[in-house]
Amino acid sequence: MPDDPDVPQVDEDGLQSADAPPGWGTETREQRLGRLSRKARNLPAIPGVYLMKDHKGVVLYVGKAARLCDRVSSYFVPSADLGPKKQPMLDVVHDFDVLHCDGEWEALLTENRLIKDIGPRFNVRLTDDKTFPYLVITQREDFPRVMVTRDLTDPVVKGARVFGPFTAVGALREAVTLLQRVFKFRTCALDIVAGEEKNRYFRPCILYNINQCTAPCADKIGKEPYFIDVQRFIRAIENKRSVMIRELEQEMAQAAGALEFERAAALRDQIKALKKLDERAKGGRKEGWQPETEIAYVEPRKALVSLQKTLGLTLPIRCIEAIDIAHLQGGETVGSKVCFVDGRPFKNEYRRYRIGKTGREWGGAGPARSIEEASAGASEESAMSSSSRAPGINDDYASIREVVSRRYREAGEGHELYPDVIVIDGGLGQLHAALEAFAQMNMKPPMVISLAKKEELIYVQERREPIRLGRENLGLKLVQAIRDEAHRFAQHYHHVLRRKKTLGED
Repeated sequence: MPDDPDVPQVDEDGLQSADAPPGWGTETREQRLGRLSRKARNLPAIPGVYLMKDHKGVVLYVGKAARLCDRVSSYFVPSADLGPKKQPMLDVVHDFDVLHCDGEWEALLTENRLIKDIGPRFNVRLTDDKTFPYLVITQREDFPRVMVTRDLTDPVVKGARVFGPFTAVGALREAVTLLQRVFKFRTCALDIVAGEEKNRYFRPCILYNINQCTAPCADKIGKEPYFIDVQRFIRAIENKRSVMIRELEQEMAQAAGALEFERAAALRDQIKALKKLDERAKGGRKEGWQPETEIAYVEPRKALVSLQKTLGLTLPIRCIEAIDIAHLQGGETVGSKVCFVDGRPFKNEYRRYRIGKTGREWGGAGPARSIEEASAGASEESAMSSSSRAPGINDDYASIREVVSRRYREAGEGHELYPDVIVIDGGLGQLHAALEAFAQMNMKPPMVISLAKKEELIYVQERREPIRLGRENLGLKLVQAIRDEAHRFAQHYHHVLRRKKTLGED
């Protein structure tokens, strides 16, 4: 969903910086585009991502560039023709921000992440659920397989070595084929168990006949030597592959010298494919480039049944929503709401909330009693959350109360249904803050819980003691995945742009 308008950056005296754009309507169209053109020409000639914004600070378009100065300035030349879908953007763009990237591959991944999180009005590409692929080497099989996949929730990927995501899909597949000729690993999906008698009578596929696989399926290689080959392949992926590339370059030069131009061209393409293996995220899943594909796999049906039993609900759980609060740039506070239906993300119902005046009003003394406190009494943490914090200063409790009151206002009046379970990211204090907001509504939700980090305790609205579940409990895993998705969605800028300057800063 699109972001709310950005709040103008001001100093401690409440003044805008000298390079802030003029107010909307104070310039002619030509003056505005001329100002943006001059700003764009002063950008560095490095890869990066640019974000076009309107006068309210709402992101209109996200794009990538190999050279920021050239790409961004091309929008504002008088003869610019952006096509029928993007041309109207020039009538409303008021300013832009840029993010510097380490290379074109990082610019592509950053663009992809921001478009999916922000949903800019003028972006058409990358707004679907398509993702970049990963290279996966399984680790829990007797004979590890190598596979290219876009879905890390597949149970086969559990515990595997994961590289990527990769931005050059075709080059990745070509490089895997080339490396398979050297290291002879398997790429099939067969379930091969070492030592089984049936392996001796199995007929291997054609890859064995052309010497591109050692055929563990037919008992042609032992477990230990196969494992050594796979480890060598992993080292080749992690390193620069300089020796292999140097040998191919020599072979290409010899082929060209012998006028074997087709072979030389094929070798050239192989060298390019190997070099493009470096155009990937270096931290794998830890980088968080594609969290929608990286949520830990949980079997939805079993997890929902487990959670229903844990919470003591009589009706099956179908819809779960989670709320989280994040502080952007140390001052701006943003809330998020994500929705899961039948254990899967339902992104049409994702929402992001900017905490404004309402949040500052909530920061004062809140309602005296919550749903739970009517019978159990208020906790010290809940009392402090509403009385000892200064209004509007990164008050998570006040922010939770505001988001809850805004999101569930209609349900509280009986005009729509509540979700089956509402998850609040945090501990007992955060739960009480949400319940204080629900206490002001006519209709009450069926189940509100909170999930505390580190110890991963589940606090429930009508219980004094938290629920402690084993880390392998499927219901807990599902709630963790939903909580983590809400956290990611609230902090989408931090996920993508960590180690970089935040938006609006020079």
